Amino acid sequence: MKSLALLFGGRSCEHAVSVISARSVLAAIDSSKYQIALIGISESGQWQWAPGSEFESLIEGGKVKEGAGVCVALDLAEAGRLLALDELKDGINLPHIDVVFPVLHGTYGEDGAVQGLLELADIAYVGCPVAASANGMDKVLAKKLFTEANIPQAQHVLINLQHWSCDKQAVLNASLETLAFPMFIKPASMGSSVGISKAHDTKQLQAAIDLAMQFDSNVLVEASFEGCAEVECAVLGNEDPKASIVGEIDAGAEFYDYEAKYISDVSSAHIPADIPKQSSEKVRKLSIKAFQAIEGQGLSRVDFFVSRQTGEVWLNEINTMPGFTPISMYPKLWAASGLPYGELIDKLVKLADERHLIKKKLRRSV
Repeated sequence: MKSLALLFGGRSCEHAVSVISARSVLAAIDSSKYQIALIGISESGQWQWAPGSEFESLIEGGKVKEGAGVCVALDLAEAGRLLALDELKDGINLPHIDVVFPVLHGTYGEDGAVQGLLELADIAYVGCPVAASANGMDKVLAKKLFTEANIPQAQHVLINLQHWSCDKQAVLNASLETLAFPMFIKPASMGSSVGISKAHDTKQLQAAIDLAMQFDSNVLVEASFEGCAEVECAVLGNEDPKASIVGEIDAGAEFYDYEAKYISDVSSAHIPADIPKQSSEKVRKLSIKAFQAIEGQGLSRVDFFVSRQTGEVWLNEINTMPGFTPISMYPKLWAASGLPYGELIDKLVKLADERHLIKKKLRRSV
């Protein structure tokens, strides 16, 4: 039986979302196919192992507890081996890990950091490899790749912390010269709508940039697509990726922020999206194009705006480790496309194995 480790929590503002995603993934896994190992990462970065049946023993207040399980680390000298760091529990029988599902969102989980660690540990893992994860997480780098791939996007201005700290008025003027209100302001490397605001005037714009700068030293100011449908498409595959049917988000608020996504119950999803068939097909094609532009493998969710009047399509962003919570669109879109949650997990694990096997066959010496 294959050993599958769920890695969740982490040193990120999206820690709590990761815990919800991991709980949902665990509930959907066919336990007759996998030996489940749980590795919760506390907010301080401590890795803690527990058997697959003891998820709640690692959790307190919706987050991974410090010292809740056996403190472990990956053995970089022996692929798949866990090392117990707690001397009092040194004799415990830790499982060998075949595949890791890093159900991690945001910094140190979705940005290529943990993917690089798993590459060093020579362990197969679900999701995009290092470069694709880094490119997808950094909205500035992603926009450059999407521009090169001729994918239509929102007009935007990049602001960095140094320029903002030196001369806020000059930065505000540059934004106002390029864009018109309303505008969206977001940290360049953050997910789950953390730190995102919508500004309708200069005072709100300044406050929104100050807020976003608390999460990232690079901030994007983007044009707002008013009167557009906000749609999402799920991509799955390695060399020959497939796109799901398209779903639509009704935020139930001014925009689809963190609260609308995870706290309040005002948002709703419509699958399939209520957009013209031609627009839907364009979204699916551009989703695969965006996925390939960042050299994605495994999975991604790609978000777009579609004009209600013309059907025109613009790329918003790509998410290389989308949410897997009970209300998340990625598994819902594949279920509506004929791939149930449990089978989706099987497919993701298979893709991880395939990529790892290909990489192991590459020459390491000349």
